[in-house]
Amino acid sequence: MVAPSISTIALPRILRIGGGASRQLPELLATLGLSRPFLVSDAFLEQSGMLEPILSGLAAAGIAARVFTGTVPDPTSASIDAGLEALRGGEHDCVVGFGGGSPLDSAKAIAMLAVHGGGMADYKVPHVQDAPGLPIIAIPTTAGTGSEATRVCVITDSETDEKMLCGGLAYLPVAALVDHELTHEKPWRLTADTGIDSLTHAIEAYVSRRANPFSDGFALSSMRLIAPNLRRVCAEPTDAVAREAMMLGALQGGIAFSNSSVALVHGMSRPIGAHFHVPHGLSNAMLLPTVTAWSAPAAVHRYADCARAMGIAAEGEGDQSAVARLVAELEALNRDLKVPGPADYGISAQRWRDLVPVMCEQAISSGSPANNPRVPDAGELAGLYDRVFAA
Repeated sequence: MVAPSISTIALPRILRIGGGASRQLPELLATLGLSRPFLVSDAFLEQSGMLEPILSGLAAAGIAARVFTGTVPDPTSASIDAGLEALRGGEHDCVVGFGGGSPLDSAKAIAMLAVHGGGMADYKVPHVQDAPGLPIIAIPTTAGTGSEATRVCVITDSETDEKMLCGGLAYLPVAALVDHELTHEKPWRLTADTGIDSLTHAIEAYVSRRANPFSDGFALSSMRLIAPNLRRVCAEPTDAVAREAMMLGALQGGIAFSNSSVALVHGMSRPIGAHFHVPHGLSNAMLLPTVTAWSAPAAVHRYADCARAMGIAAEGEGDQSAVARLVAELEALNRDLKVPGPADYGISAQRWRDLVPVMCEQAISSGSPANNPRVPDAGELAGLYDRVFAA
C-alpha cells in the first residue's frame, strides 16, 4: 500500500474519554466559550431516562438547553429539516449530539445547514464542505460509528432513498465526551451490530488506498481492542472492562477512517440500508466476509496484518494463511453473533435482484468503492451483491 506523500489529519479539538465523561458537558461548554446549546437526540433515549442526567447537569450549571428528539434511525433529509426548523426557534451557539450514529449524524447535518442553508442533497459527495457550521459537541451512546471523531455524516434522501455520504471539516465535532458507561445497558443486537461496524471501520481504514501511517496506527489499535472484546461484551453486557475497550476501539476506528477512508463494504452497505431499512452495522456484517475474500488478493499483506492485529494469526505466519484465518474468523463472528443473510432478514430475492443495478450505481457514486484495494466495475459489483444474497 503506497501512502500519499502528505496526509491531511483532522481531529476534534478536545476528547474527554472515560467513565462519567458525559457528566462534564457543562464544564466543556464553558471551556469552549459556549452557553446556548441545541441538543439533538432521539425519543428512545429521552423515554429511557438516559437524556435526563445530561439535562439536569446543564440546568444545575445554569445552562438552558432546548432539545430535539425527532431524529430517526438512518436519518433522512426530512428529519434533518425538522431538526433545523426546531433549532431556528432559538438563538443557539452550538449543537450537542447525544446518541448513536443517527443522532450524531443528525446533529452534524443540522449544525452545518444552520449556517450554510440549502438541503443535504446539495452537499453529498463529491462536494466537500470544509467551511464550518455551528460548533458540534458529540456524546456517543454506542460503541459503533465513531462519528464523534469523523468528518462525515450519512443522510438518506427522503425523495430518492439514496443514502448520501456528506464529508468535510464542517462535520467534525469540535469536542467529544466518550463515556463507556452510557453503553452498559444497550440491547444485545445493537451491541453486536455496532461492534461489527467498528471492526469494519478499522479494517477498511487499514486496507484503503488512502491509508497513511497516522490512520494505520489507530486502525490496528482499534482491531486489537475490538477483536477480543466483541463476543465478550455481547455475552456479558455489564462487563465494564470489555465495554470500555469497545468504546475506545470504536473511537479509534472512527479516527482511522476519518483520516483515511472506508471502502467497498461501506459503499455496498449504504444502499442496502436505504432500500431495505437494514441497520448499518448489520448490513456491513452481511457484506464483510464476502467482500474481504474478494478484495484480499489485491492487498494480501495488509489483510494479513489485520488478522495479526486481531490475534487470529501468529506474527510469523505466512500472509496467505493469515488472510484465510481472517475470512474464516469474519464468517465465524457472523455465526456467533447471529447475523442474518439478506433472505433470512426477510428481503425478497426478486426485489433484491431488481434493485441491484440501482444499488451498484449508488455504491459507485458514493466514492467509497474506489478506495478499495481491488476496485470493482459495475458487473463485478452486481456479482458481489448476488453472492452476498446467496451466501
